[in-house]
Amino acid sequence: MSNFLHFIVTLVVMLSCLLLNPTLTAQAASSSTTVYKQRIIHSPDGIGKSYMGREIAKVMGYTGAGWLERPSREGQEQPSKVVNVLNLKPNDVVADIGAGTGYLSFRIAPLLTAGKVLAVDVQPQMLEIIELFKKEKNISNVEPVLATLTDPNLPPESVDLALMVDAYHELEYPQEVMLGIVKGLKPGGRVVLVEYRGENPFIMIKRLHKMTQKQVCKEMQAVGLVWRETKNLLPQQHLMIFEKPDSSDFLTR
Repeated sequence: MSNFLHFIVTLVVMLSCLLLNPTLTAQAASSSTTVYKQRIIHSPDGIGKSYMGREIAKVMGYTGAGWLERPSREGQEQPSKVVNVLNLKPNDVVADIGAGTGYLSFRIAPLLTAGKVLAVDVQPQMLEIIELFKKEKNISNVEPVLATLTDPNLPPESVDLALMVDAYHELEYPQEVMLGIVKGLKPGGRVVLVEYRGENPFIMIKRLHKMTQKQVCKEMQAVGLVWRETKNLLPQQHLMIFEKPDSSDFLTR
């Protein structure tokens, strides 16, 4: 039995190493081993894979689209406040990462009279819903973008702001995706993360679907982003703002 367990552990380690793209190692936080760890015993709400001490949560699939569009969402989460504090310019390009049904995308798009929203998601079914809403709402400056688990598929230095609302904690390859986002940001571009406050045990959200500000800052620093501000204006969520430095050599530091 002990030999069998040793084989299983060895196999898991080998697979986790293969899943990590080796070309990204020099761009990530310095480490002589893979940035991910796989656990056989883990939370039922997670995928058994941890990153920088945090277990990654399971993804909410397209079957949960109705929850994203629930009428009570404004009262519970106040997403209109998120849009209001983004300080968007009419010609901005915004990437809504993990856009889902486009709930935020379609609230941002009317403000970008000369810009657009890239509604990024890994689920084709979600992008189909976005296409449907584009026709219903008659909004043309929302562009669905099919991402992969490791790549947001953003053109280099094309995005002014990347927004993730309750999505980052579910990324299966957070470091690779964030490096792709950083690459897609213009120098000085911003990343805005909205996450339920992991510091507060009384917020009735599953533990793996919440994040502390300390953990988020640690993970953003690992890809070269600089923390600028945290706004706690939402009932239950942090709104954290990070920036891509102007210098082009920040990934090599």
